[in-house]
Amino acid sequence: MVPELPPLPALTRAEGEFVDTYLEVVDLLGRINPSRSTHTYGALRAAQALVGRATALRDALTLMHMRGESEVHADTLARALRVLDGERRAGRVTVPEEPAS
Repeated sequence: MVPELPPLPALTRAEGEFVDTYLEVVDLLGRINPSRSTHTYGALRAAQALVGRATALRDALTLMHMRGESEVHADTLARALRVLDGERRAGRVTVPEEPAS
């Protein structure tokens, strides 16, 4: 049985888009990470897709700004990222630990 996840915090539509596109960018960076990728083609495809997702991320932040959402509520967005498995996903962007000798 899959454990029940906590509910997402209440987000504006623009904040939701911000979180979603941020995680898409993180996923692509994880696929590009030279310390974790195994094939150039997959990394190339992820790099090509990164341009579009970065544009979507910029657009989400622009929309927030234009709507008067001038503050990023970091605690709330961090809770949303945790619910959406952001810690694991962001971990793929880092360099893995060296194996113990």
